[in-house]
Amino acid sequence: MTSAGAPAHPHRVSGFTRARQDFRAWRRTRPFWAGLLVLLAAAPIIYFPYFNLSLGALSVAMSTTAGAGSLVIGLTLIVLGGLLWFQPIIRFFAGCVAVFLGVLSLPISNFGGFFVGTLLAATGGLLALAWGPVNGGPAPIPDGAEGPSAVVGRAGGEGE
Repeated sequence: MTSAGAPAHPHRVSGFTRARQDFRAWRRTRPFWAGLLVLLAAAPIIYFPYFNLSLGALSVAMSTTAGAGSLVIGLTLIVLGGLLWFQPIIRFFAGCVAVFLGVLSLPISNFGGFFVGTLLAATGGLLALAWGPVNGGPAPIPDGAEGPSAVVGRAGGEGE
């Protein structure tokens, strides 16, 4: 049996597969979905106060005096979403502020982007609060460990 037709590295992955695996590993070390929802919450909160709808000759303008407040809330949510991705250590602060801004956008930004922005910000903020880093696993017990479990293990379950 020869290996002339076999590839030199049978388990080599393509560039796309490797990039996808690297992205998956990166995503699992931070509150990715929380950051994504907080980023998405900014879109309706920023968009709807500046929304203009044209129906033929009829123009409906949703511009309100709260446009500046909506812009500040939306930009802050964008910054918080990016911080959740790239600085996961501040997840508690970013989650609390995202929930607060989502609720604050209700009276300021056309019912929080017609409730869509509020729901996305609140869900993303709560996901950020609930997320925790994954531990590497339980620490191994050294051979010379003493304690109740070590005594039971050596004595066959009967103690000393």
